[in-house]
Amino acid sequence: MEPASKPAISQAARRTVDLRFVELTDKVRRNRPGDDLDLLRRAYDFAAEQHKTQTRLSGEPFLSHPVEVAHILADMKLDVTSLCAALLHDVVEDTKIPLETISEHFGADVARLVEGATKISRLDLLAPEARQAENVRKMLLAMVNDVRVVVIKLADRLHNMRTLEYLDSEKQQRIARETIDIYAPVANRLGMGLIRGELEDLSFRYLEPEAFFELQKKLANKQKVFDKFLSEVQDSIRDKMVETGIPAEVQARVKRFYSLHLKSQKQQRTLDQVFDLLAIRVITDTVKNCYATLGVIHQIWPPVPGRFKDYIAMPRPNLYQSLHTTVIHGGQAFEVQIRTQDMHRIAEQGVAAHWKYKDGRTETSSADDQRIVWMRQLIEWVQEMQEPSEFLSTLRVDLYPEEVYTFTPMGRVVVLPRGATLIDFAYAVHTEVGHQCTGAKVNGAIVPLRHSVANGDVIEIITQKGHEPSRDWLSFVHTSRARSKIRQWINLHEREQAKDVGKRLLEKEARQADITLKKIAPETWQRVASEYGCGRIDDLYADLGYGKWSARQVLAKASGQPLTDPAEDKQPKIVDTVKRMLGMNDGAILVRGHDDLMVYRSKCCNPIPGDDVIGYVTRGRGIAVHGKNCPNVQNLLYDAERRIAVEWAGQTQATFPVRLRILTEDRPGMLASITTVISDNGANIRTFESGGQDLRARIEVALDVQDRKQLERILSGVKRIPGVFDIERVYNV
Repeated sequence: MEPASKPAISQAARRTVDLRFVELTDKVRRNRPGDDLDLLRRAYDFAAEQHKTQTRLSGEPFLSHPVEVAHILADMKLDVTSLCAALLHDVVEDTKIPLETISEHFGADVARLVEGATKISRLDLLAPEARQAENVRKMLLAMVNDVRVVVIKLADRLHNMRTLEYLDSEKQQRIARETIDIYAPVANRLGMGLIRGELEDLSFRYLEPEAFFELQKKLANKQKVFDKFLSEVQDSIRDKMVETGIPAEVQARVKRFYSLHLKSQKQQRTLDQVFDLLAIRVITDTVKNCYATLGVIHQIWPPVPGRFKDYIAMPRPNLYQSLHTTVIHGGQAFEVQIRTQDMHRIAEQGVAAHWKYKDGRTETSSADDQRIVWMRQLIEWVQEMQEPSEFLSTLRVDLYPEEVYTFTPMGRVVVLPRGATLIDFAYAVHTEVGHQCTGAKVNGAIVPLRHSVANGDVIEIITQKGHEPSRDWLSFVHTSRARSKIRQWINLHEREQAKDVGKRLLEKEARQADITLKKIAPETWQRVASEYGCGRIDDLYADLGYGKWSARQVLAKASGQPLTDPAEDKQPKIVDTVKRMLGMNDGAILVRGHDDLMVYRSKCCNPIPGDDVIGYVTRGRGIAVHGKNCPNVQNLLYDAERRIAVEWAGQTQATFPVRLRILTEDRPGMLASITTVISDNGANIRTFESGGQDLRARIEVALDVQDRKQLERILSGVKRIPGVFDIERVYNV
């Protein structure tokens, strides 16, 4: 609850808070005798000084709030580091004290916890879109490295809910909704049953007051009957446990309000028809005695068929373990929960329980599902841990390692894979937002579009009407949605351009051949288009524009006349010379089914005979041939219509440039050994560069080779040289 602006705090009110702090230190002294009480005192004095003029809306000193939050954590036996962070968690948020000051006075661990709690506080978790609460829950768990941050935030929310009566009705509703949608489920995921139950009941009171007070009235009317019944049942169980020699503590409870309300609504039952309205909890010492107790219970009362659940053999995902059975006594059904002391602590406090550490490691190898791995490790670790702080301080709550949870300025949660960029975020919001994206702000600061988003980022996309996507975006977008939308846009717009180019190429060829295109029937064009694998005439125009087919060949088929270019007949030698100069049609590569298309090997990868290759139709430059292992292939060949099958021709006398990078030890004779291997295999060395550092040498050599087989012989020979650590082929990316 935010501080009010009342300036004066009475001495009596301050003494009350001081007394509560003394009680806090006594509690820590009992539960954790080795912890640093001096650090706790200094944190209290610091918080008292910073909050000295602030009060809560209830009229109490604002300091009472962090002290009560610390009490909640102390009841869970958390370490002093956590309690100090609880005392200081509002200092950074509500005063002008920088986080660096906290770190200087109380250490980096305390400062880190305070920073995490503050970071969560600054988020408008519910915003306008409550339906995305599940994503926010995940984000809360994923955005922090230390689970204690979430535990502190849960304790903070619990005390605020306990004092919610002092706020106006609108704020009560908003905070209660946020609590039941987000904080209570987070407590449940962390196995903190006590906090979850109280958060739900307090929220229920403010969200549905009529239903709450009606249910409270019904239970109050039956309270005496319930008390008498539960007392009889407890006595019967205690007597039988003593008789059988099984150590046990027996407790009784009535189902919590909100849980009872949900079950009554879901199953449309009255109170008397809810099987687990009343429950007995039997806490014993070992798992063996849990099952022995189950047998004892079933000897006393008959079980209800189908109502037995073994959560010891199969724990719930939040680590909850117990045996549940429903039995009947005097016509009244009630539930019996049987568990060990350790299971009981975990059921109530979850990750904040007093766990013991087990030296053994988990044997699971399910690396593909980190959530399962994390839970299984947790189950192993909880068996024998002496200090909860030892466990909590090292536990990374990364339950959703592949996901990042971000916000729009309006509070909408956008879930993206790790590594996603601002372009991915823009397309996740809306396709047009992605298309028109010109820039972005992350947490108020302008950053490049390549920037990778992080958990909790608030992202504002800057758009400009008429702006168009860039093909360069394909090199760094991370999501399939963004990549698909960018490709669709480029394909659509470039296809229109290609159709226009294709029509003009046909018209040009027709003028040279003195053919009137309009005299060729549409049926003829459709037949020709089908022969080239195109469903429509427009598709044929587009392929011509991309350079996939020869306009002269297409026109010849459509007109039924063989066409030749007089210039080619007169100057074949000149054309061949030009093609050789441009690296085109050197005889090494053929386009399947075509012999008049210009082909050239791409300079980024310089494929050589024997490499697996793929052709890419460029606009105006012919067919670019890439090796399938070329790093640029995935970014270039996004358009299936531009791909074209190419193959190596037969034997050729040509040679092809290749660059190699070799990592070796720096010793005399190494260069001579490498050059000998290269020359023995018949390759020509173009350039040779070397440099050394830390007893290692890095050598780069450019060769002329005939084909891949020759290159592989060279690679194999160099690898066999003593002192060669690695050799790789280098691409000009």
